[in-house]
Amino acid sequence: MSLRARLMDDIKAAMKAGQSERVAQLRAITAKVKDLDVAARAKDVVVSDEDILLALRSMIKSRSESVEMYIKGNRPELAEKEEREIETIRSYLPAELDDDTVKTAIKEAVAEVKAESMKDMGRVMAVLKKRFGAALNAAKASAFVKEHLG
Repeated sequence: MSLRARLMDDIKAAMKAGQSERVAQLRAITAKVKDLDVAARAKDVVVSDEDILLALRSMIKSRSESVEMYIKGNRPELAEKEEREIETIRSYLPAELDDDTVKTAIKEAVAEVKAESMKDMGRVMAVLKKRFGAALNAAKASAFVKEHLG
């Protein structure tokens, strides 16, 4: 089942169950997907599930930043709401790779592209993204690559 179909089925189920908060969360996700569709139409391309997964990761990142701001602003109720949204979004992402797997893959990618310094970081990340796709947490992998090449 495609990610779009799963989202639509989940919205219908949440509506039938009277889960208004979950419906709102899922509608926010579908709104992001529709934004991707509009942007893709201008370029005459099709939005893939991979593109949607990248957008979901960016949604998590922005909500995580909001959580930090709400906590600093002494607004725990808003931080909790954002945390619940993050959990809903994460449920549509594939399981992330564990740290050991990522570190091993980084060593292999560094050897593959013969990376020697931070200048080669982009090439290493490109290999990792190609190999693992949406299962790769790019932010975490980036930190590990910096640590390895630094």
